[in-house]
Formats: sequence, structure tokens, C-alpha cells
Amino acid sequence: MAKQKISAAPSIRRLPSYLHIIRQARDDGQEYISGTVIAQELHLEPIQVRKDLAITGIVGKPKKGYPIVALMAAIEHFLGWDEMQQAVLIGAGNLGTALAGYQEFHYHGLNICAAFDQDTAKIGKSIHGVPVFSLKTLPEQIRNLGAKIAILTVPSANAQAVTDQLVEAGITAIWNFTNIKLKVPDSIIVQKEDLTSGYAMLSVMMNVRKHAEA
Repeated sequence: MAKQKISAAPSIRRLPSYLHIIRQARDDGQEYISGTVIAQELHLEPIQVRKDLAITGIVGKPKKGYPIVALMAAIEHFLGWDEMQQAVLIGAGNLGTALAGYQEFHYHGLNICAAFDQDTAKIGKSIHGVPVFSLKTLPEQIRNLGAKIAILTVPSANAQAVTDQLVEAGITAIWNFTNIKLKVPDSIIVQKEDLTSGYAMLSVMMNVRKHAEA
């Protein structure tokens, strides 16, 4: 399954967008949705949508499409969003605070149960209802919380040292928002999030349109 997910990375990245459209269709009272409708909403080819949905194991019905409730369940199960995961936020700065306040995580099976920082002005307080603890208490708190995911938003200079602490404390997956390539044991999963990549796409599209209109 792991190899399948890795090889299907582009499809996996599109599934949340599909899920948003499918949920909207459900809220509008629809029972079925076709791959063509999803494709039109996202400016994709219908065959691409059908291939993407196929990795979840669901099969559509001819002339009807996919049953919406079953399709939502299949996507959420494939993504692992049908089971709540506990995560800790490492770094309660601007980015960390924004992530703590992102309510959509709860709909996707992710609960940020605690944040950690070394700023004494933040320790003992909370951000968007998430308690902030001292980094010094990291091992003990992670054991108590049972969290296996860490969202890393610390300054890049501290990223590797904090990562070493996380691994030692029992964290098995790290969502890395720093610009550092982390060194971790093979047993640790790391997903690096490059916030500039989305802006790069936006910038290129703007340039393409500007030249087309010139």
C-alpha cells in the first residue's frame, strides 16, 4: 500500500479537491456524481478523474456515476481521514498560530492537541484553544498525549536539533514547514511542505496571461 501511495502522489494531491466538490454535491441533495462533473469543476480531463478515483477502490455505475456517500467514505478511508490522528505543533510563531487555527484539519482526521515553543511569553497560554508547552517538556508531553505526528514550524536553524528530540520522544511522522532537509532514521516519515511552490505556479500563470494579452 505504501508503494502504491508514493507512486500515485499526483492523484493523492488531487483527491482533497475532489472531496470538496463531492461534499458540496451531497449538501445540494445529490445522490450521485459523475467523474465528468468533477473534471469540469477543476478543469481536468474526465479520464484523469476516473483514474484518480480508481486508486480508492470504488467503481462508478454506468450513466449514474458514483454514489456520493460511498465515494466520500472511499476517499476518506484511502487518505486515512476516517480516523482521528493526534498531532503536536512545534513552533508557536506566526505560521504555527495560523495552522493551529485552521479548522479544516478536524474534517480531515487531524487534531492539533498541543503546541511547543521556547518563548516564555507564550508558554502556559493557548493559541486557538491549543495549549502551548515548553520545548523542555517535549518528551514527557508527547508520551502523555500519545501523538505520533509533529508539525514543524520552528526557525530553520533549530529544525534539525528539534527533529532529533522529536524522534527520541517517539514521533514517527513529521510535517516539515522549514526549508531544511531533515536527517531522520528510515523509520520516520517526513513530508516537506514548500510554501513557495504554490506561489511559483501562480507567478508563472500570471506571466503567461500577461504575455498572451500583450
